[in-house]
Amino acid sequence: QVQLVESGGGLVQAGGSLTLSCTASRRFFSGSAVGWFRQAPEKEREFVAAVTWSGSTTYYVDSVKGRFTISRDNAKSTVLLQMNSLKPDDTAVYFCAAGALPPTMNSNDYPYWGQGTQVTVSS
Repeated sequence: QVQLVESGGGLVQAGGSLTLSCTASRRFFSGSAVGWFRQAPEKEREFVAAVTWSGSTTYYVDSVKGRFTISRDNAKSTVLLQMNSLKPDDTAVYFCAAGALPPTMNSNDYPYWGQGTQVTVSS
C-alpha cells in the first residue's frame, strides 16, 4: 500500500509559476511510474506528465510541453512538477498517481492516487 500526498497548489496570476510536490509514504521502486493528472470542474481527468522512477524517461501532454517539468528525488521519495508560464486553462485539481511501468496517459493504469491539490490561474 502506497499513500501519496500532494502539496504546492494555490492561486497565481497568468504567466506565473508554481511547483507541486508528491510525496509517497514509502520509497518508489525502479519499476514504478509516477504521473500527474488534472481535473477541472465538469471535465474529464486529463494526463499531464509522467516519469519513470529511474528518471530516465519523461512524458508530457502537448499542451504543457516547454512549460512544465517533472522530476524526482529518490532519497526523498518525492516527485515534483514545476509549472511555468501558467495559463487560466491550467486551472484544475492536480493529482499525483503511481503505477507500474511503462507509464501511460490512462488514469486507469495508476492504482495509487493522492487527494489532489488545487491550482487556480487567474487572468
